[in-house]
Amino acid sequence: MSGVVGDRLLDGPHGDLRVRVYEPASGVDRVAGLVWAHGGAFMHGDLDMPEADWVARRLADVGVVVVSVDYRLAPDLDYRDPPGPGSAAPDGVRFPVASEEVTFAYGWARDAGLGVGPERWSLGGASAGGNLAAGASLRLRDAGGPQPRSIVLAYPVAHYELPAPSPELAEKIAALPPDRSFPPEAMRAMGANYLGGSDLPISPYAHPGGQDLRGLPPTFVVTSDHDALPRARRTARSSRRPASTCCSCGRTAPITATSTSHTPPARRAASRVSRSGSPPTVSSARRTKHPTTLP
Repeated sequence: MSGVVGDRLLDGPHGDLRVRVYEPASGVDRVAGLVWAHGGAFMHGDLDMPEADWVARRLADVGVVVVSVDYRLAPDLDYRDPPGPGSAAPDGVRFPVASEEVTFAYGWARDAGLGVGPERWSLGGASAGGNLAAGASLRLRDAGGPQPRSIVLAYPVAHYELPAPSPELAEKIAALPPDRSFPPEAMRAMGANYLGGSDLPISPYAHPGGQDLRGLPPTFVVTSDHDALPRARRTARSSRRPASTCCSCGRTAPITATSTSHTPPARRAASRVSRSGSPPTVSSARRTKHPTTLP
């Protein structure tokens, strides 16, 4: 099935902001919209990577209009071996640039006349993009304006420092090869790079894990079984969300952070959230074995 794919250049909050719009093929009902942010440790990734392009095309096939956001990236560095004090600052942007760009893209999509009512737009992302989507949702809530119909967070980087894992998860993480694990020092370096060198979170919008999530739309979180990031799942369910605010969580196969570009169950779950505005059951994100991506 072939839909319409085209780039738009927006007058964003920090200059030109490119988005790629994926529209369903002729004859396919436009059932919902989704603003989507790819992952890449805040410093990698683009609109052509499978986590952005493949996911968006598959969602468009089932009637979801997708706006994929080419947000600005943080400086490139090896976060497993970060530079020492006094090193020259590399090129790139810091928080809040990407966060504000994803928020802006959501507002643009709602009003862009893409054949989806403004009340049927959801917001989501994978890994670092999940962080940006969650932070944008908090921004929208606090601004008092229209919020997404639902939120889709695939293995999100929600914390500056991850909560301590359960004994079961710690054993699984310890068995991972070095290039598939994210020890605390690597996560701190990644966060500091995104924030601009700060060794502490500087805003609730920067790392939404552990923040007050009351008043957010229905949220679906997808995580992996053998991975440090599933701790975001537990936090999402316990971060002061009232019973009237729904958060559903799914866990995929025994691998590290599962790329949505290779997980049809996760794609179906995201599509279901966008269509209905309420999270799918955990069973809709059933276990599967596929490759991985970085947070």
